[in-house]
Amino acid sequence: MGMTVMDQSVKQPRQIVSTSPAPQGPFSAAVRAGDFIYVSGALATGDDGRIVGSTVGEQTGVILKKMAALLHAAGSSLDRAAAVTVYLRRADDFAAMNEVYRAFWPADPPTRTTVVAGLALDEALVEIALVAVPSGGERTIVHPAGWLRSPNPYSYAIRSGDTLFLSGLVPRNGRDNSTVTGGVGAQVDAIMANAREVLQAGGLSLDDVVSARVYLADVAGFHEMNTAYRARFGARPPARATVVAGLTRPEFAVEMTFVAVAGPKQVIDPGGRPNPNLSAAIRAGDRLFLSGMLGATAATAGDTAAQAHEALVRLDRTLTAAGFSRGDVAEATVYLTDLSKYGAMNEVYRAFFGAKGFPARVTLGCGLVNPDGLVEIAMTAVR
Repeated sequence: MGMTVMDQSVKQPRQIVSTSPAPQGPFSAAVRAGDFIYVSGALATGDDGRIVGSTVGEQTGVILKKMAALLHAAGSSLDRAAAVTVYLRRADDFAAMNEVYRAFWPADPPTRTTVVAGLALDEALVEIALVAVPSGGERTIVHPAGWLRSPNPYSYAIRSGDTLFLSGLVPRNGRDNSTVTGGVGAQVDAIMANAREVLQAGGLSLDDVVSARVYLADVAGFHEMNTAYRARFGARPPARATVVAGLTRPEFAVEMTFVAVAGPKQVIDPGGRPNPNLSAAIRAGDRLFLSGMLGATAATAGDTAAQAHEALVRLDRTLTAAGFSRGDVAEATVYLTDLSKYGAMNEVYRAFFGAKGFPARVTLGCGLVNPDGLVEIAMTAVR
């Protein structure tokens, strides 16, 4: 991986963790901002930028060893990881990935969400991103009373200070690990019931959820998901991104991941047209959680670069309305419907953030719920 160094020239609390060789794209390997370290989605690349390993197990090991070194440079370690997201190219690789992954966290593993999506390099079988707690920070495992341990290597929730990270929740009964059957609405009901119990075990509630990621196996379930989802949140639904991605078992129609924060929160809506399903952004203390933003308009139809530009303009407007700037963005997720447009999106993205100081980032190939959308971008900013 080469030498790593934390760039102290960037103003606090946002510190760029640089690597050698540098990331191949407009993103930082990791960003330490506020109370957390945000690590970009990593592939199993060597110093030459090529994929190392021909199996998902080999690639998982390469990635996690790289991440261990990166976290050490950032003032943390793998055992301080709070939330991990694993993106697999193939659902069939889930068990083999788990076998290697489990060895890196033999006890008290982080929360985890695992979905199936397109990856930026053709030879890549897995990509992993994470959020970690710096050494010395709180990292408390949260497990609902009466629940069995997950059959897979993750904790249901981890609390650090005022923040609770939840694993990706699927329609499974925590008390016996049985699958809850039924349509999208029934599955959302089961997921929300699980979320309520996990949050309660962590001393929080659904009212404290500030950020959500919803993964649908089929876009046809979008309306039914929304109907069941918005019934659980009041006038302040969390910021949210919803995409179409594969799930690890065919009986799962939806998976949801949440972040909750205790204390006062503020809805940021520069457009003045509230969406009953999501808030444009939620400010919680020194953090701003921004919903996935589209840039699909009549003028940008069919043009990925133009849609990326419009999405970033809209995100910038939301940042400004909340008293933040693009220089405060700690991490971003870019969802592309066509990964062959990766370069075109990157040109626009690079210009938005400037020559250096990029946030951590994940870029995935997946479907969007807007049929005209080609790119969606979600962000977290920290002052």
